[in-house]
Amino acid sequence: MTLRIGFIQILLFISATCVAQDKKSTVVETPADSTFVNLKTYSDSIIFDMKYATDDNFLKAKVYDCAECFLRYKTVKSLIEANEKFLKLGYRIKIFDCYRPLDVQKIMWKLVPNPIYVADPSKGSIHNRGGAVDLTLVDVNGKELDMGTSFDHFGIESAHDYTGTSALVRTNRTLLKSVMESCLFLSFRSEWWHYNLKTDATDKVSNFKWECN
Repeated sequence: MTLRIGFIQILLFISATCVAQDKKSTVVETPADSTFVNLKTYSDSIIFDMKYATDDNFLKAKVYDCAECFLRYKTVKSLIEANEKFLKLGYRIKIFDCYRPLDVQKIMWKLVPNPIYVADPSKGSIHNRGGAVDLTLVDVNGKELDMGTSFDHFGIESAHDYTGTSALVRTNRTLLKSVMESCLFLSFRSEWWHYNLKTDATDKVSNFKWECN
């Protein structure tokens, strides 16, 4: 009887040890700020509408193989912080574009060689560095707030200082801008949807393509 109890205790000890080791093996280490990560891994409350993974964009072509959103980890942290602030106000972020390979930037530049709207690939954009996001806000029903123009509208109507919009549009743009800037993002004068993380301007331009499952 004593031997049987001892054997059971040994089995329980081994089982507990294996469970503990399994739990330890699943612990995910915090990545370095400069590491590229998939935003979807870190947030389930942000909505994604990755335009360049479809033909619903100014290129009229699908240039991403699949709809993933990669950014440097420091950008992800600030973006999640901004989204948490929006959630408290009854809104959430909807993403149109994140990291963009340099090859895609070259395609865009050929179509719109205007630095007011598209960064010159010889210099690289913050999108190519993993520090820029194109986004808008949606309400609790998932409806986009009125921002006056569609995403990637290349015209003066998209500029932050454009005065020909309605009071509602100005309020919505101000809301987006104020919260994003409070979370270390910089606005882009000619595009209400584009925001750069302040610390990403000196990061290296990248051209990797993510794997699609």
